[in-house]
Amino acid sequence: MEFTRRSGITALAAAPLLVALSACNRGGGEGGEDALDIALISKGFQHQFWQAVKKGAEEAAEEHGVTISFDGPAAETEIDSQLQMFQAAIDRAPDAICFAALDPEACVPLYDRAEGADIPIVEFDAGCDSDYSQNLAATDNKAAGAIAAEHLAEAIGGKGEIAIVAHSQINATSVDRRDGFVEYIEENNPDIAIVDIQYGDGDHLKSADVAKAMIGANDLVGMYGTNEGSAIGVVNAVKELGLSGEEIKVVGFDSGSAQQEAIRDGVMLGAVTQDPQSIGRLTVEAAISAVKGEDLEEFTDTGSYWYDADNIDDDEIQAMVYD
Repeated sequence: MEFTRRSGITALAAAPLLVALSACNRGGGEGGEDALDIALISKGFQHQFWQAVKKGAEEAAEEHGVTISFDGPAAETEIDSQLQMFQAAIDRAPDAICFAALDPEACVPLYDRAEGADIPIVEFDAGCDSDYSQNLAATDNKAAGAIAAEHLAEAIGGKGEIAIVAHSQINATSVDRRDGFVEYIEENNPDIAIVDIQYGDGDHLKSADVAKAMIGANDLVGMYGTNEGSAIGVVNAVKELGLSGEEIKVVGFDSGSAQQEAIRDGVMLGAVTQDPQSIGRLTVEAAISAVKGEDLEEFTDTGSYWYDADNIDDDEIQAMVYD
């Protein structure tokens, strides 16, 4: 059994969904007459990960007596839609905004507008290239990418050709998970060659097509998918080509039901899971602290955990996976 955590600094549709968990007027605080109004804008709704983040945020809101809304675009490629949701949140003037950036540069003007309106911002999962945010609650994605690389390298005996299906060339989570993986392999495994890196937008159909093309063009012994959709795309490609988890070792990221099933079936070696409910909970708590003017650490590492067939049923892992 193996249980790995990397720690850092301490600390469905796209339509708007209002989660009214307490009294609903702006400006009060925990237990006060008026509940704080906190707007959360995620990267999307299409993956189970975001539903788990939402659940954690709802639990924190109920515990602390605040009101939250939780919005996000239908797909993680819809940057303009996410920015429109951000602008709509600024227009309704909540007590705080929590944001998970799809594009770290495109969001900067909206951060300036929020600052001008004196609305504090905290971030979750991925940040914006702005100095205005008070805190980012997220996985240390470079460390998590290295965890995936370490386990894949061991599984293939430290040699052979491998490839990566990532979910974005600009999204910070994808970039860090890719780079953490690549850097670990290059620094520790000179006999492993990363022969291709392609991008499937986190869509399992597009990722499967990308993966099949890479398998056909190379003599791969291992593959890595950087998020839920990417990893399931790789798994589906392996199955559609009539290959097995022994012929191509597959490691992934996140822990939805399809990945859990693939690990149990032996098609996937294992994956790195985050702690999405803690991300949601800690984001709401950071927003409350920001409204109160309390000092916050710039970054809260919410942890990363390797799981495979040996430990998937352990209590510690089951607390992190989601269906």
